[in-house]
Amino acid sequence: MEPIRLRDFIVDTDGWIYAVSTYDNAEKAGCVLRYVPDPSGERAHANGIRYRKFDFEDSFAFIAHHKPHYLGSVLRVPVHDIREVLKPELGMDRIMARHPRVQHLAGILDVPSGFIGCTGSLLCGLTNENSDIDLVVYGDHWFTAQQTLRSAIMTGKLEGLSPDMWRRVYEKRRPEIPYETFVLHEERKGNRGQIDGTYFDLLFTRSYDDLDRIAFDRGMVLGRRTIEARVTDASLAFDSPAIYEVEHDEFDRVISFTHTYSGQALAGETIEACGVAERHGSGQWLVVGTTREARGEYIISKTLMEQEKKGNNSEHD
Repeated sequence: MEPIRLRDFIVDTDGWIYAVSTYDNAEKAGCVLRYVPDPSGERAHANGIRYRKFDFEDSFAFIAHHKPHYLGSVLRVPVHDIREVLKPELGMDRIMARHPRVQHLAGILDVPSGFIGCTGSLLCGLTNENSDIDLVVYGDHWFTAQQTLRSAIMTGKLEGLSPDMWRRVYEKRRPEIPYETFVLHEERKGNRGQIDGTYFDLLFTRSYDDLDRIAFDRGMVLGRRTIEARVTDASLAFDSPAIYEVEHDEFDRVISFTHTYSGQALAGETIEACGVAERHGSGQWLVVGTTREARGEYIISKTLMEQEKKGNNSEHD
């Protein structure tokens, strides 16, 4: 078995199902609890077992009550408590055979086998009529898939998001930026769409040969800050956490632990970011997403905002 990595799912010895949220999983897998067997649960597996689905806050409360030894800065499941690992890329053929929309979408994106998969409820076999499609593409293949997706939406092979769907995404995310600013950034990312009315995401995960990783332990907290900085490297801006290397007098990196601000800016752009400053060695990072909903925290591309403003002004000239 290859290493456990971001966007895999694991099943513990009690049959509880967790979404893997980290890359450093050699001894304990960093996770979020998603499903627990429950006879009155709203999700049903083909094997007849029903499951209760947990949101983020409820999952931590449930773990704190039943398995407090898993708690830490993130929830950690010891590898000796893991019964099964569900890998998106290994489950893809099974999922495509049962879900024509996934098969159609994978055919359009044309990513080589082993570098694309489905995570979330599809991987776990716990979908319902409201389930989205959470596609994972690995390594550099993600950027090719992103370009293919953009082209497919432009040519009508796939649907872009409707205004109603954008509003749904915005209300789900509840970001600290206005709706119009949110959509402006999101539309540029080229990682969302609809197929036959079903919403899908295109999620990035590192390839197995690129798992050497910066440790993301908490640094010394220095307080909340708002900064402007120029992005020098955005190659991991769609990773989790998203990483922006920046040029700034005090900070050398902006990190986002919330998916809302992944892919938010390109290299060479100026960003405005509000988050919590942390000391890491001789440098400082600005961390966005220090709480689940990132209240009071955000990243925007000032360059993108200025380009939009100029475009609007030229249309009115």
